[in-house]
Amino acid sequence: MCARSGGLAGMTAPVAASLLPLLLLLPLPPLGSCGTEVCDNPLVTNLPPSSFRSSSQLTSSHGPVFAKVNRREGAGGWSPLTSDRYQWLEVDLGRRTKITAVATQGRYGSSDWLTGYLLMFSDAGHNWRQHRQEDSTGALPGNSNADTVVQYKLKQPVIARYLRLIPLDWNPTGRIGLRLEIYGCQYTQDVASFDGSGSLIYRLSVWPSPTGKEVISLKFKTLRNSGTLLHAEGHGEHSLTLVLEKGRLLLYHQQGVGSTSGGQLLIALGSLLDDQQWHGVKLERLSAHVNLTVDKNTHQVQVPAELSNWDIHQLSLGTVQGHGLQRPILSTRNFHGCLENLFYNNLNLIELAKKNNQQVSVVGNVTFSCAEPVSVSVTFTDSRSFLQLPGLTHWLSGVVSVALQFRTWNKGGLLLTFDLPQQEGVVWLYLSDARLRLQISRAGKAQLELSTGSGLNDGQWHSVELSSGPDHLSITLDKDEGATAHTSILLPLTTDTQLFFGGCPGQESRVPCKNPFSAFQGCMRLLNLDNQTVDLIEVQQRLLGNYSRLLIDMCGITDRCSPSHCEHGGRCTQSWSAFHCNCSGSGYRGATCHSSIYEQSCEAYKHKGNTSGNYYIDVDGSGPIPPQLVYCNMTEDQVWIVIQHNNTELTAAHLSHETNQHVAYFGYAAGEEQLAAILSQSEHCEQELSFHCRKSRLFSTPEAAPFSWWVGGPMPGQVQLHWGGALPGGRQCACGTQGNCLDHHHYCNCDADYDQWSKDSGLLTHRETLPVRSLVLGDLQRPGSEAAYRVGPLRCHGDNNYWNAAFFDKETSYLHFPTFHGELNAEISFLFKTPSSSGVFLENLGIKDFIRIELSSSSEVVFSFDVGNGPLEVRVKTEAPLNDNRWHSVRAERNVKEASLRVDEFPATTQEAPADGHVQLQLNSQLFIGGTASRQKGFLGCIRSLQLNGVTLDLEERAKITPGVRPGCPGHCSSYGSLCQNQGVCVERENGFACDCRHSAFTGSFCHKEVSASFRSTTSITYTFKELYVLSRNGSTGASFIYSDMTLRGENISLSFRTRQSPALLLSINSFYREYLVLLLNQHDELELRYKLNSNRHAEVLRSRVPSLADGRLHTVTIRRESDSVSIQIDQEAREHFNLTSGEEFNGLKSLTLGRVQDPGALDADLAGLGSLGFTGCLSDVHFNSISPLKAALLHPDGSVLVTGPLTRSSCNSSSPASPYAAETTHSLSDQPGSVDPGQPLVNAIRTDSALIGGVIAVAIFITVVVLAITARIICSRKETYRNQEVKAAQPEDGHEFPFHSQVDSQSTPTDNQREFFI
Repeated sequence: MCARSGGLAGMTAPVAASLLPLLLLLPLPPLGSCGTEVCDNPLVTNLPPSSFRSSSQLTSSHGPVFAKVNRREGAGGWSPLTSDRYQWLEVDLGRRTKITAVATQGRYGSSDWLTGYLLMFSDAGHNWRQHRQEDSTGALPGNSNADTVVQYKLKQPVIARYLRLIPLDWNPTGRIGLRLEIYGCQYTQDVASFDGSGSLIYRLSVWPSPTGKEVISLKFKTLRNSGTLLHAEGHGEHSLTLVLEKGRLLLYHQQGVGSTSGGQLLIALGSLLDDQQWHGVKLERLSAHVNLTVDKNTHQVQVPAELSNWDIHQLSLGTVQGHGLQRPILSTRNFHGCLENLFYNNLNLIELAKKNNQQVSVVGNVTFSCAEPVSVSVTFTDSRSFLQLPGLTHWLSGVVSVALQFRTWNKGGLLLTFDLPQQEGVVWLYLSDARLRLQISRAGKAQLELSTGSGLNDGQWHSVELSSGPDHLSITLDKDEGATAHTSILLPLTTDTQLFFGGCPGQESRVPCKNPFSAFQGCMRLLNLDNQTVDLIEVQQRLLGNYSRLLIDMCGITDRCSPSHCEHGGRCTQSWSAFHCNCSGSGYRGATCHSSIYEQSCEAYKHKGNTSGNYYIDVDGSGPIPPQLVYCNMTEDQVWIVIQHNNTELTAAHLSHETNQHVAYFGYAAGEEQLAAILSQSEHCEQELSFHCRKSRLFSTPEAAPFSWWVGGPMPGQVQLHWGGALPGGRQCACGTQGNCLDHHHYCNCDADYDQWSKDSGLLTHRETLPVRSLVLGDLQRPGSEAAYRVGPLRCHGDNNYWNAAFFDKETSYLHFPTFHGELNAEISFLFKTPSSSGVFLENLGIKDFIRIELSSSSEVVFSFDVGNGPLEVRVKTEAPLNDNRWHSVRAERNVKEASLRVDEFPATTQEAPADGHVQLQLNSQLFIGGTASRQKGFLGCIRSLQLNGVTLDLEERAKITPGVRPGCPGHCSSYGSLCQNQGVCVERENGFACDCRHSAFTGSFCHKEVSASFRSTTSITYTFKELYVLSRNGSTGASFIYSDMTLRGENISLSFRTRQSPALLLSINSFYREYLVLLLNQHDELELRYKLNSNRHAEVLRSRVPSLADGRLHTVTIRRESDSVSIQIDQEAREHFNLTSGEEFNGLKSLTLGRVQDPGALDADLAGLGSLGFTGCLSDVHFNSISPLKAALLHPDGSVLVTGPLTRSSCNSSSPASPYAAETTHSLSDQPGSVDPGQPLVNAIRTDSALIGGVIAVAIFITVVVLAITARIICSRKETYRNQEVKAAQPEDGHEFPFHSQVDSQSTPTDNQREFFI
């Protein structure tokens, strides 16, 4: 508040009139706190000597009265008797004043000055509060000589009457010396005091029309931790109540005169507000929101809809004064304390009450002054703090009582201890596990233990009393007798007994005090010895007892969890000196739960080697948007993010009789912020929209109103009048864009209005219209009209953020961006690759603060910064060089607790922040990337995906207009090529890479997925290498043939198999020259490799010694031949080596066969018989040199592959689907058999007559086909049984893996991910 005096207010009319022309010629005053006032007046210069006090003075000439800036009286300033940290200088300004700055100066003509100090403020000369510099409690800067005046401007003005300056550091060659000035201006206040029985009631004489905005502001101070501050009632029996509960402010909403509930809690804010200090409160109702501000912290909440146009009709202060029909929030606790400057919509209610305005009523005992109850607290700051008091003279009676109040955040700590010298015992009263415990020990053994209470580390004041009499001993906690012992143990305290509170002196003091527990850190007050209050001011003046490292006449407790520095829902807990964030279940990590544990996109997951599956992605990293579970479909070409909604199935449209339309709403698994971020950062997004119709139109004519439409785009969405495959803005479908609609007069197939099933479908690809949120279908009311629709999941690929890169080709080049704002949390992540051994990645400067990340050597990255505590460095040394021109990741984070740096997957380095130091990073220059403002230590190479607190900097756009920097950065296979497995080849792309699996037996995004199939005895795959070419033909000589001379001097063969059949032929290769290679299992379940490389000699048999291979388990075989040397390895067994003697060349290769051999002519007789039996089991990942015949048959069938018999794709490893996406994929309409009409969709919901008739016909046809199939299978089964009389029965492990071994298996239906080929 500003002073009301000044101007012409105090002048008489004639005097004012005479001075008015002169005043008009004067310049206008500068703006200040009242709009016109500058609040920087010197306040100390004219103060009387009685306004100055000090802890001590060196001489009368060094007294505090001489401590005025630029004055030379006395010894030229104040100096205490002893220079230590227990000294202080106090100034009484005479009344509460707005203080804006403090200036210090050394003692005149001396070497005595301060280099650092603390400021304390008070309203009554006690109960001091320490000034905090930003969020730091560190020393304020002092002087460097005795003459210069150093001014410190307060960030926020302080309202106080008393100021106390405590020296912390001084000139080491001198002593404490000080001259002082305080700057500020007058402060005006209107106060009211409440004793728990009184209140102020403000009633609006005329109820205003709803305005949507109301503001209540006030200040309060109290020693009670609970009480009703205000209660506001309005129309509709709604009320808002602001209460103080355990030192926090809670805002409740109640509704209804009959409400018996405690109300709905809207906001909880603040902490430790029962400290008898002034706290500012502002309550704003802004339409649908309520803002509650306590001191500097604001919390906003959305209020119930009925309060959006609600206005206050009555306002009660200090208690609830209403109609009495609502249950009070705090039924028995009215407010005890003072209110100041209470305003309702700029109306001063306390001023109105003092003037007896009829709108403000005073109920009960309310006074318009603020009494200051004296309550002296003492703060135990650290482990060396203690308070020592002597015993009382009358304690010889044997009756002892010691009482105190304490508050702390620590679970443990000593409260009180004293010796029992006559009994050689010790008494300890202490906290352990947040419980109060009493222990009496004799001769080192515990004789008595009592405990009571729980959760005593909650920061609240708790009272404790230890009482001892002739036959009992008790401890009372919070006025409840918690633990009592009837005992004969006496506490014979005497005048010589010394009581130690909080801890014990150091060993050098040689006093009888031992503390086996931790020291107490917290506050104590109201220390009583036999109901006599200890005068702690006498203790402070060294007139009573002894102490060390105490802050007397103040409670220095700080709530480090209010406001909480734990982000993203992390739970904050604290001790006296630190806080801890529990991030479990939040999806974030780090000291403040700032960094996400998830990647930002499916693209990032892929480049960490992950395959298709469900993943949590955090689209903005450490930003406010929470993680979202999506499906990542890692195809060979793209990485798709798939976001499902509540209905992706083909659905019949049913007419609503209320609207004559069918309306469908689609709710997505992702939230609005996540959807917007995914759409924004993706390269491409699409969504299928299909309409299946029979006499049901979409748009009709361009001039008429459309029958159907859909709503898409950001919430709430916009009406869209185009269909899948067409451009926005026009009433068209895909066929209209392509010019191939059924009726060329219309732009959609369904608009032709045919009495047969047709469809309009396609992809919506314009991101500003996605996702589809609702769908309206209208042309359904006519007889015979039928329709169905499908809205597919939202699918996006590409990550513009992940691949956003810039190439720096000069050391003097850099990019610059606006200042980075990471005051309390700064997380920086990026990837780089460079051939250089040093260079600055990033730098941002402030006046004194800075932040920088650089490559200091070929194997070290340094993260350095300064937030006002001096420069700090975090270093990570790597075992491998970083200048290898491969991508490396860097993640640096700095928060109020620590700084950390991680490079690649090397262990992170962490450095804790200084305790009670500065915490805010204040930068003001541009952010430089790839260099510095001085153009030194520039970076050469690429920087990619640079993110600051989850926000990606667009390096590419800035690089386009910056000399020496190029957008993009090619060359990714050197870093990611190792992800391509099983002979897959890495292929470079502009944004990323792909694995080429053409020469691999595997498939998938990393050539990692097995290609396997179940074989029946009749299944055969023949891969033809070279065919027989006809050179010429005539009547006399017939045909002339040339055999392609494909000659091999070695082979590389690999495959996996699973079977219970033996003998069994797995693979055979023959040639035009009757040479062959055969891989089989013999009758002893052993693997045999037979080579016949010379048609004139017998085949050579190479037999493995690995037994029991026909055991139904998966086995992997690798065969290598180089000339006459052959090696075989089975599973993880030792490699076996063989030598051939018949030849080294395999000439004229003709074909390779898997399973049953259809043309055994090239084989010997025994092999021909075995080949005709076929193979029953599973083959996987078959590879012969650069050829993958099984993969070609299943995925890329062409003229070189011939498949006969049933071939079912399945997994040899397990019976689960081969792809985790298979169970989630909705098959396209073309995959669904049994259509009634061409183009009619199959939907379970369709129940029309035509569909029913068609269904009956389909069922009849199906039954007929099944009967014929069963008959044929029985016949074939009998023939097969006859053929396999000499083959051991192959019993399947499960029917899914081997579906052809029995009649039951043969009738089983393949799973969704299996395909059968009957060729």
